[in-house]
Amino acid sequence: MDFKDKVVWITGASSGIGEHLAYAFAKAGADLILSARNEQALQRVQQQCDPNVRTLILPMDVTAFDRIRGLAARALNHFGRVDILINNAGISQRSLVKDTDLAVDQKIMDVNFIGTVAVTKAVLPYMIRQKSGQIVAISSVMGKIGTPKRSAYAASKHALHGFFDCLRAEVHHKGIGVTLICPGYVHTNVSVNALTGDGSKNNKMAETTQNGLPPDVFAQKALRAIRRGKEEVYIGGKEIMGIYLKRFLPGVLSRVVRKMDVN
Repeated sequence: MDFKDKVVWITGASSGIGEHLAYAFAKAGADLILSARNEQALQRVQQQCDPNVRTLILPMDVTAFDRIRGLAARALNHFGRVDILINNAGISQRSLVKDTDLAVDQKIMDVNFIGTVAVTKAVLPYMIRQKSGQIVAISSVMGKIGTPKRSAYAASKHALHGFFDCLRAEVHHKGIGVTLICPGYVHTNVSVNALTGDGSKNNKMAETTQNGLPPDVFAQKALRAIRRGKEEVYIGGKEIMGIYLKRFLPGVLSRVVRKMDVN
């Protein structure tokens, strides 16, 4: 796939993975729709993109479910099409099950899963009509395994795999591809912004995240997978091995994660 002049809609585009995906797609010549809650941060990202690239800033809270169809219509009216949807908006977690308020579980599921489904369902009819498109969901290694202090986060990412595997089978014959991307540790503020048990921000940079893959490197690897139409791809360091342990030696992985000091 050549990204030049493709229209790419990125949620969670104001920082981290979403921000660097925007830069990478802009460099590849794509037109961009940038969405997140923080309009000022989106403007900063827009200003740092190639000035020759057409961009639309579309502030959006993915949990404002009743507004998403209207925003999708606005995006489609602006560019006339959406070729690639990058579902990247998300929030992580740092709390034990016993210490996590149910409202926090609900919020994480609403942002990471229901919000992603809502945006996808808003764009899907347009892609079906244009008989082409690619839907990308940014999952996580936690979408394939589970560790302490990530119960709702892992559940939300596991749910993405079930939903998008089903969607892929349904829309393949309509010319629409579905790609699930599972990052490992990427150097972003994901651990800083993670929710604790009472819903407050963690406000701590995890060492694993600090030492994670640079986000611009991640973005280039992600674009390569999207260009090739991969169904599922894992991007990270040695933590990716946990996925293969889960598949081939689940008992070993269970013993490993019980001893993990996860921050």
